[in-house]
Amino acid sequence: MTIRTRFAPSPTGYLHIGGARTALFSWLYARKHGGTFILRIEDTDLERSTIDAVNAILEGMTWLGLEYDEGPFYQTHRFERYRAVAEQLLNEGKAYRCYCTKEELDSRRAEQLARKEKPRYDGRCRHRVEPREGVQPVIRFRNPDDGEVVVDDLVRGRVVVKNSELDDLIILRSDGTPTYNFTVVVDDLDMKITHVIRGDDHLNNTPRQINILEALGAPLPKYAHVPMILGPDGAKLSKRHGAVSVMQYRDDGYLPEALINYLVRLGWSHGDQEIFSVDEMIELFDIADINHSASSFNPEKLLWLNHHYIMHSDPLRVAHHLRWHLGRLDIDPAQGPDPVKVVEAQRERCKTLVDMAKASVFFYKDFDTYDEKAAAKHLTSDTLAALQALETQLWALEDWRREAIHQVVLKTAETLGVKLGGVAQPLRVAVSGTTVSPPIDITLELLGKDTTLARIERAIAYIKKA
Repeated sequence: MTIRTRFAPSPTGYLHIGGARTALFSWLYARKHGGTFILRIEDTDLERSTIDAVNAILEGMTWLGLEYDEGPFYQTHRFERYRAVAEQLLNEGKAYRCYCTKEELDSRRAEQLARKEKPRYDGRCRHRVEPREGVQPVIRFRNPDDGEVVVDDLVRGRVVVKNSELDDLIILRSDGTPTYNFTVVVDDLDMKITHVIRGDDHLNNTPRQINILEALGAPLPKYAHVPMILGPDGAKLSKRHGAVSVMQYRDDGYLPEALINYLVRLGWSHGDQEIFSVDEMIELFDIADINHSASSFNPEKLLWLNHHYIMHSDPLRVAHHLRWHLGRLDIDPAQGPDPVKVVEAQRERCKTLVDMAKASVFFYKDFDTYDEKAAAKHLTSDTLAALQALETQLWALEDWRREAIHQVVLKTAETLGVKLGGVAQPLRVAVSGTTVSPPIDITLELLGKDTTLARIERAIAYIKKA
């Protein structure tokens, strides 16, 4: 059997953390077993579905590296197919036309609630054969009256629901548009889905979908309902916890590898291992290892992982993403030091690429002012001699590499009889505008000789003018 999984988001909003984890688990299972991963856009909610949301989903999948083998398929392109299957069920007596009006249904629902009964359709149109004048009917699935539905869930275990607890759900609305539970069934059937991995908020839908599949004589996929993600406070994950668009994490300076690694550990584990390459995830992932309880979102853990990947990933890979962040600061990364070298210089102290880009602006753009406290402490008459000596020595330096630069700074400090910091810090403020930068020899090497000398000259003028 060829494994076929699917990710089926509704384009009524962005791709969020929960959806991305579902996509990841489905993708990993297909990849592990040499199967097929399908992307399906469930856009039958015509009022709320938007092109922007579709694009946000596609963009998020691409950024995370979750490539799909088939799709994207759009449910709105398959309406004729849904109507044909509904007609098949009608002809076989497994569905019927219901002429109850909304007002009648609302009234019966209120009566049921008043009697403290579970609201449900009472099936009064099940045996109706004559149409009702002036009422456009819906089509309802004729749910079995007796027996039970058994869901052998790969995460939750055996779940049993009595058919008497299920009512006859609408599969086609009065305007001919299909409903969620019906489209899912037809799509999973047509797309030969073997494994449905989704959030446990869908578990209530599964018995209904199984009954429709069985009515169609279709093979049942295996189901795995993944527990939800909670905030650090134990409440349902919300925007204040970080339940934002996946692309917001890109904007905030996270690497996709870090987010993927974090997501796979939200509800799945392999011993005590925390760091996983994508290849390791594929090799080790097993639905049986998914936790039965809800997972808690931990922003600090995600930040720690991101710093790990910034530190240990190929600098070329990190620089690929850093360029985008530099561009957002109106910086052309081609007009300055190689971003790969900037990554190597900055990665130890920067936990996000936003931090790295902001800390690296001075490499690419000149600055208008010095940090006030830094200048007050380090650009004074007491440091003027050090900067003048450095300017002379660096101007004469032909080998503009960090080792040679370091020797110049070291010898200048020795000549003036001061500690290395007494020379390096004024120099750092002169060339970067602040007291924070990579080691001074690396900083100067990346800036280049001309820029370095020009900034030292400006700092000397600043001190003389003060």
